Order: sequence, then structure tokens, then C-alpha cells
Amino acid sequence: MTLDIETFRTLLEVNRTRHFGKAAEALFITQSAVSARIKKLEENLGVTLLDRQRRDIHPTPEGRRLLRHAEHIIALWRKAQQDVALAKQAHAQLAVGGVVSLWDVRLQEWSHRVHNAHPGLALILEAFGHDRIMRRLIDGLLDMVFVYEAPQLEEFMLHQIANISLVMVSTVPNQSAEQALTDYIMVDWGQIHALQHARHFPDAPAPAQRISQGSIALNFMLACGGSAYLAEQTVVPLLDGGQLHRVRDAPLIERSAFAVYPRRSGRLDLIKQVLEYFDYPIK
Repeated sequence: MTLDIETFRTLLEVNRTRHFGKAAEALFITQSAVSARIKKLEENLGVTLLDRQRRDIHPTPEGRRLLRHAEHIIALWRKAQQDVALAKQAHAQLAVGGVVSLWDVRLQEWSHRVHNAHPGLALILEAFGHDRIMRRLIDGLLDMVFVYEAPQLEEFMLHQIANISLVMVSTVPNQSAEQALTDYIMVDWGQIHALQHARHFPDAPAPAQRISQGSIALNFMLACGGSAYLAEQTVVPLLDGGQLHRVRDAPLIERSAFAVYPRRSGRLDLIKQVLEYFDYPIK
């Protein structure tokens, strides 16, 4: 059985659009070509991958399992193409991922420093949730990731890059925590923060909003009002300018952030070099 990358890409596109015609448009091929590729794939595997309803197409259990492999295969192929192309240009490459909320607090500035210091280094930068970012590291799709929850896995090295102080701030001055929590935005600072938050505020009402990224929560607050735990370093200018106000009795919550990378990485020397551009510790 021979398969090509385009077959897997077609399966992923049909799953994304839930429509053969729309998948064909996205791939710049005919609808009959899409149907033929999926049919051939099903025949080769001996299973039905897509449940074809009149107004809906969705994967079967076998299809869902194959979709996970298809995503991995395409990602590996893309990384291989990049490695080969950059090798021809004599450039080094580093694929880095970070949980979304860390990009605003630490990773944007770090990536700029690395690029300016190593202009020949090709950076591939990604942002995902914790589970997906770790999965991509384990699968070899990323060389290094930045997370809040440090995994206890023997094959990976940990390097603490920052201590981050989270403060509860509000657009309304002189609020207590009880008052601030009535119009509250829950920002995703990781599972440990969620547990700490629950311990500090066991009787808090369900948050009015949930936002994954600190910068989005900040912009939402400034436009619509409310309160949230945000990184202290990002809100100091707004506190000084009177646009935001500390919630008077809300505790400070500390978070640690870590770089995670394989012990036996072929890019170990490069990883250690770029980690030096974190001016740890910060507050």
C-alpha cells in the first residue's frame, strides 16, 4: 500500500470543512479528486473513515484515530522539508512552542532578543495549550517548549526561566476581592493557578468571562470593565496611570515558568545558548 502526504491532507481538510466541495476548493482540486482520494484510502485500510450523511460529514471512530496520525505525519513532513531547506542554506533552525499566556509575559521579548543576536537562526514559534504543546515536544515536532507545569519525565531537562507575580486588578478603584469577583475574568494561567485560585476564593461565583490569554483579558477589561489576575509587569504602567487599580485584599499569586527540552537533543548546545537570553529572575 502506498500513500502520499496529499491523501492525508485531503482527509484533514474534509474533516475541517465537513464538506467535499469546500475541501476541494481549499485544496484547489476537483470534488471528484477529493472523493477518489478518500475512497482509495478507505479501500487500502479496509475501513470506513467518514460517515457521509446528506448534510453532514463526520469521522467514524476509525477515522478519528487516523486523523491523529495524519496530523502527526503532515507535521513531521513539514518539519523535514524545513530542515532540508535550511540545511542547504547553512542555517540553523529551532522549533519552539509555548503556552499561550506565556508569550505576552516572557516569550515575545525573548524571541526578539534571540533573533537579533542570531540573525542566521530560523525560528519556528508556536502557541498552544499545555497538553498539545507537550504532545508536540514528545512527538519530536518541537525542540523546546515553555510551560507553567513542569513535567516529571526522565527524558526531559527543565530550566526555570521566570517567576511571574500575578496581581488582581480592576477597572474600579478601591474594590475588595468580594466586590471584584462579581465582574471577574478568569485568565488561564495553568492548572496550578486554577487550584490556588480556588483555595483563595472558595465561595467565589462562577466567573463572568474566561479568557485564555492575558493580553486579550486586559484589552477586554479596558474596553468593558471588570477585574482579573494579570502579570504584574504588564499592568504597572496602567496602575501608575490610574486606568487599573489593585484589588485591595486580593493575595499575590506567584507562578514559575519552565523551559522543557530533551536530554539527548541534537540541538542541545543551541538550546542552552538561547536560554541565556532570559534575564531570570524577574518580578
